[in-house]
Amino acid sequence: MTEEQDLIDQSPPPSAPDPEPNSSTNPNSVIHPRRVSFEHGLLPIQKLVFTDPIQTLAPVKQKLADAASNNRVGSAAIADVLQISGDHARLVLETLGSVLHSESDPLVRAKPEEVDSVGADLRDLILFLYIQSYKKLLPRTHKDSAAVADVWPSTSAFDGYLKQSYNLKLFSVFYSHCSLLVRSNSRRFMPSQADDEAHQLSYLQKHLANIISLLAEPVEGEGDESLVFSMEAFEHLGFLVQFGDKGSDVSPLSQATPFFANSDPDMPAVPVPASQVHDWLLQNIASALESITERISGKENGPSNDQDDAMSDVCAAPNKVAPSTRGPCLIEGVSKTSLVKQASDLRGRSVKVVNCHDSVIYLLAPLRYATVHGCSDTTIVLGAVGKAIKVEHCERVHVIVAAKRVCIANCRECVFFLGVNQRPLIVGDNHKLQVAPYNTFYSHLEEHMREVGLEPTINKWDKPLALGAVDPHDSLSHPAGVADAQAESAASVDPDHVMKHLMTCFSVVSMTMAQIPNWFSGAELGSTKDNPFPLPDAYMAAQQRNLKNFEETRRSLKEAPLEENRKRELSSALHVYFKDWLYASGNIRQLYCLQGD
Repeated sequence: MTEEQDLIDQSPPPSAPDPEPNSSTNPNSVIHPRRVSFEHGLLPIQKLVFTDPIQTLAPVKQKLADAASNNRVGSAAIADVLQISGDHARLVLETLGSVLHSESDPLVRAKPEEVDSVGADLRDLILFLYIQSYKKLLPRTHKDSAAVADVWPSTSAFDGYLKQSYNLKLFSVFYSHCSLLVRSNSRRFMPSQADDEAHQLSYLQKHLANIISLLAEPVEGEGDESLVFSMEAFEHLGFLVQFGDKGSDVSPLSQATPFFANSDPDMPAVPVPASQVHDWLLQNIASALESITERISGKENGPSNDQDDAMSDVCAAPNKVAPSTRGPCLIEGVSKTSLVKQASDLRGRSVKVVNCHDSVIYLLAPLRYATVHGCSDTTIVLGAVGKAIKVEHCERVHVIVAAKRVCIANCRECVFFLGVNQRPLIVGDNHKLQVAPYNTFYSHLEEHMREVGLEPTINKWDKPLALGAVDPHDSLSHPAGVADAQAESAASVDPDHVMKHLMTCFSVVSMTMAQIPNWFSGAELGSTKDNPFPLPDAYMAAQQRNLKNFEETRRSLKEAPLEENRKRELSSALHVYFKDWLYASGNIRQLYCLQGD
């Protein structure tokens, strides 16, 4: 078996002790993977993907420790030790900061100009680097596998063709075309949340011994007694796992253990052997996997209360959201309609928009994380996203968002209107992407931005950072040469075309400022009266030209030397043209749907 194949983690996990009885009867005693670390914390930088993490990370850890100050590592040391560019070292810190489990960590609280010097805790950084070896779960196969096989060959057959291809240029065209088919297929058959969680737990189960050895602290002793865990070091495992319902407030990881719980805060807890920590975690992971397996099996054999079942209701009634106390709020299958949700409707702090088509979706709430997956011909307007938003496998989608961090992966012909504090990250197989400055608002926007910690004076919408065209974290084999290709970056929308794009997003707006309408009559209005992100000069000038043209047109119509009956005819004709535009653009459906809400 090659090193690359080993990273797919298809080998059976190590055996574990029998789980404690009743370990799954109390929901707060069940261990879960921290999914945000795996969903938003992976970077397609080849030098961060270690083929043998324990053998390569041990010396890397020592070099980072030598360069650390107060156990924290800055971007300069990261760039030097990992042999990556300064931009990529900064990206490592920003990505780690967006998925850290501790809101009190200095990296989370650092101002943008402080990130490089504040750096990351060495233990968090090592865990972050370790999971770069994680391989995502392959999309679920279609129920009619024979029908799919007629359209798309098996992975092994495809790989065989790739190895026999001698014309790299011809192959690149073929590969690009085939990857589009993969995107279209995976968009509909993405893994369920239960499958993903089981896969992440299995990864942790397999690699737990290595992870424990990297975080443990050496002491005098022999055998298992030579490595121990302090309570402080143990808390850093919260980067990977947590206890309790995934949507609830999570207690410190140490309080779930029999060896650190109820420790005297005024007295340092006694370190415990690393082997004890390993066995206890392994036992809990095995118990959680058993519970998930039973839930998946029950779902396949009969009715279930699993959240995936709730999504069938969303498809049938697309204006319904499937809230969950166990994870992000899911919106799936919205088609040919419009949907508006505000903060009171989105009970979770994260949201996923999946497989929505030919629709307009407003999610006007303060959020921690957001994911948009597999959508097409849809406009998605999000409120303030304080951690990260990922848009993947989308086509002809408009995304309008204020966020700290944006990642765009495997999209085509999409337009992004961004108010973003960090450089937009572009990865994978993208085509004809466009970016533009954020140019809209709703009445509670500034309030939501303050709540999640967004800075309106910083907008790096026009500084996208393109990484690899191939994701090293998927479980597909990739031919030699393709992995080194860089993703296609995004072009800036022409300033004179910005309002044209926004007019296709909002059906009832001013001709000069795309304000999101207040769809909720009687709802309390916020204090935001304008776009909080300053527009670049060229876009401000274009907006002023639109304003001037609009005022001149309105004045000309008002002052036109026409008799009253002719003015009424002109007004009627304008209404007819506007109505024709509403029908031709499809925006009439948006008005009817939202009026019905």
